[in-house]
Amino acid sequence: MHLRFTTYICILSVLLLSACHSAGVPEKYTKSDRLPDIYPDYIDVTIPVNIAPLTFMMNSEADEMVARLTFANEEMVLGGDRIQPDVDDWHNLLQQARGGDIAVEVFARRDGQWTGYKPFALHVSTDSIDPWLSYRLISPSYVAYEELTLNQRCLENFDERVMVDNMLCSTEKDGQCVNCHSYQQYNPDRMLFHARQNMGGTIIAYDGNLMKINMSNDSILSSGVYPAWHPWLPLVVFSSNKTGQNFHTANQNKVEVFDTASDLIAYHIETGRVTNIENGPEEFETYPAWAPDGKTLYYSSAHFVYNDSLEQEADVISRSKEFKYCIYKKSFDPETMTFGQRQMVFNADSLDKSATLPRVSPDGRMLVFTLASYGCFHIWHHDADLWLTDLQTGESNRMQGINSQDTESYHSWSSSGRWLVVSSRREDGNYTRPFFAHIDGQGHSSKPFVLPQANPEHNRLFMKSYNIPEFMRGPVNFSPQDFARALRKEEGQTAKYVRDFK
Repeated sequence: MHLRFTTYICILSVLLLSACHSAGVPEKYTKSDRLPDIYPDYIDVTIPVNIAPLTFMMNSEADEMVARLTFANEEMVLGGDRIQPDVDDWHNLLQQARGGDIAVEVFARRDGQWTGYKPFALHVSTDSIDPWLSYRLISPSYVAYEELTLNQRCLENFDERVMVDNMLCSTEKDGQCVNCHSYQQYNPDRMLFHARQNMGGTIIAYDGNLMKINMSNDSILSSGVYPAWHPWLPLVVFSSNKTGQNFHTANQNKVEVFDTASDLIAYHIETGRVTNIENGPEEFETYPAWAPDGKTLYYSSAHFVYNDSLEQEADVISRSKEFKYCIYKKSFDPETMTFGQRQMVFNADSLDKSATLPRVSPDGRMLVFTLASYGCFHIWHHDADLWLTDLQTGESNRMQGINSQDTESYHSWSSSGRWLVVSSRREDGNYTRPFFAHIDGQGHSSKPFVLPQANPEHNRLFMKSYNIPEFMRGPVNFSPQDFARALRKEEGQTAKYVRDFK
């Protein structure tokens, strides 16, 4: 089913590409003082010098459209029912306009009459973006996940490939959920993901080797999720969670995903040892993230004391709005492999809020996190926004420019620290799409733009969410069949629990 659907989309995209052709600017038209209403909204966005072509169409009905893109002596005029620049011509224009602005004029014909709209600019940054992005594609359902894939997409063109396909291992009857893909320093040769339920385990690709790891044992809560690779050591910190969900009947957030317990654990890839880092019974630790110097670990944690008269899950559900996660950090000594005591970084509880998913910029100066009213799974919370902490001054503020009226949840820094990708539901409130924004040295954000597609209407037609967007320096070269064979191993390597790594 997935392959047939993907083939259909590819054929459709090719056919639509033929609809866009070289055209001429109409000689007679009515001049409008309004900007064109186009989809996607690429008006006055800042884009990387190496990004794929920005294709777009009129949001309102039009018989035909023409766009003229100019920089200095370079000009590109395209027409049809949508604007789809040739990849090579587009990259030539970007290189010419590097550090400058491409002027875009849009003309639309309705009932035989042409209208010329107010021009807008595409600001071409000198900062390139990492060439690949990976994400999980998942239907926005709550209990069914028969078909899941981890995909990788070239950001310089429209090349998209499946990395992991859970249907190669099992079906809904014996379902398998794949999630939490992660990389060490954007390196596609050092990556991992986790599979739950049938044939479950943690799959680690490490310098050409594929390993299936069983981390479960009596000394930790569960297998590891939400991984954070150390910048250079063969060490991954996970949270270990007991997770549940409940459904709302009168709340716009629809679903509440929650933990009834969560700890931090660390796994050493070369020795196969696992240990607890934080496992206090009244602290719910989750979402670890390393600073780029490898000497500080950031994470979220909430304080919660159970009511002894209630079953734990029922207690969490009835008091879900009491979960206020704050952001902490722990020092780490790479020589002795020891962690220090935790320190508060951002006290969200003092604002009656909850902070999750801390991510440190590659230069170590800025920390971006998601802030919402309560809880730890903010992808379902419509009030979730991105906040930024200046780690030099300690000042924290809601990020300007990048947030919308709907959910902003998962986010990742590019390797240069000049681009941020965020999962946002700003378009329809239901599907997460990856949006990109330029971040300057002071943490200021440009207007975000959605992942370019060969067919500009793709995001309106594609009924899946993009989860956990992560930048990569190149593609993962293992095939879906390679990963499926690794998952089919009955046991894999069993992690050995130790009290510490000393």
